[in-house]
Amino acid sequence: MNGSVKKLALLAVGVALFVVLSLCLQVPVFENYYLCLGYVVMAVYCWCFGPLAGTAVGFFGVILYCLVISGLRGMPGWALGNIPIGLALGFYARAARKMRSRPLALVLAVPLTAAVCALGILGLKSLTESLLYLQPFAVRAGKNFAAFAADAAVLLLSLPLCWKLERPAQKRFPQLCRAKQ
Repeated sequence: MNGSVKKLALLAVGVALFVVLSLCLQVPVFENYYLCLGYVVMAVYCWCFGPLAGTAVGFFGVILYCLVISGLRGMPGWALGNIPIGLALGFYARAARKMRSRPLALVLAVPLTAAVCALGILGLKSLTESLLYLQPFAVRAGKNFAAFAADAAVLLLSLPLCWKLERPAQKRFPQLCRAKQ
């Protein structure tokens, strides 16, 4: 199997895992919002396979998940919101890997994750939904605040798993893994 076929297969597995975790493990947090555990898969892909792979898993995973559960409701904003989140976390993984101190990398990840989730969920998702549903931006951002907090928490709690899966990913997928870079 050549490299591009392997990469495509690996991305398809990531998207499928995103959907399965999002569907099967629904942990209620607020009113009608559940923790999106698919973000664990997105974080691992950002960390181990780079920003584009993680972003693709988050973008297409949300699209497929939304189509399975509710059609188009929420999908465009959520998919677009995952773009800055995936890119920022993937590029941060490269920088964090070069740090000597993992506790420092974790401490720095907190404000970064909060900021990119705010940009993606409170900003881009809210703006998209505001335009689609013709509601004021502040109303949409208020409704998306629970999603922002929960998604940022899931991404941060995923970091130890990312570090644990770094070496196995390097061994299993040496040509595709970005963890060496």
